[in-house]
Amino acid sequence: MSENVLYEVVDHVAVITLNRPNVHNAQNPDLLHDLDECWTRAAKDNNVKVILLQANGKNFSAGHDLSVKEDEKDVFATFDWETRGITGQYLWEQSHYFEYSRRWRNNPKPSIAAVQGACIAAGLMLCWPCDLIMAADNAWFSDPTIVMGIAGVEYHGHTWELGPRKAKQMLFTADRITAAEAEKLGMVNEVVALDELRDAAMAMAQKIAQQDLFSLIMAKRVVNQTMDTMGQPAALQAAFDIHEFQHTQCLALSGGKSAVLTRDVSKLKKNNTGG
Repeated sequence: MSENVLYEVVDHVAVITLNRPNVHNAQNPDLLHDLDECWTRAAKDNNVKVILLQANGKNFSAGHDLSVKEDEKDVFATFDWETRGITGQYLWEQSHYFEYSRRWRNNPKPSIAAVQGACIAAGLMLCWPCDLIMAADNAWFSDPTIVMGIAGVEYHGHTWELGPRKAKQMLFTADRITAAEAEKLGMVNEVVALDELRDAAMAMAQKIAQQDLFSLIMAKRVVNQTMDTMGQPAALQAAFDIHEFQHTQCLALSGGKSAVLTRDVSKLKKNNTGG
């Protein structure tokens, strides 16, 4: 598809590979657009039964791309607040972050995320929409956005994935959750050695691909509809609106200069390197 995201079909498995390893697969608009096109392409391909999402490099994803020029002090310095303001911020994040993740979650075909190394903040918005998560033994997960004055990423799956108390701990402390702990909590299906991750994920995908496609689609629909009936869509939408309200607060506190608090961005950027 592009340099940012690679796409191939192997024995009924659409393999989507994040390919910005030099920046730990940090997500810029181009990567997200290309990734969404890959998900859509896999959904429309009748030869595809399973979608496998993986990443090149040391880390699965460092989240949103927070890179800035040396002379820029604000991580959102390139955003034109005077012309776009909070309305532009809301609509942008709704369409490029929240709706992308929701669309991938609702893709009718079974999906697997293979996660290694760091999966930070918006990195969670790539693996949480997948039906299964396989993790390398060196994988870890975190959402340190509270450091920036925001209580969690745009797709607020924390409570659904971890349970309420562990979700609160993750958000309050900005601490990491290891692959082993994530498996105990039910967020991760299996943990394997790093050098076995891709083979194990593909083996799982091939096992699933042996089943009838329509039966797979219906099995996924049953589980997703159960979660929908429990209120997941409304809860995620409400959490997204709260997320955007916090951007408004940050704008007020910064005198309209930034939608995030930047007092500890250096710490967050350090985390984004997987360090």
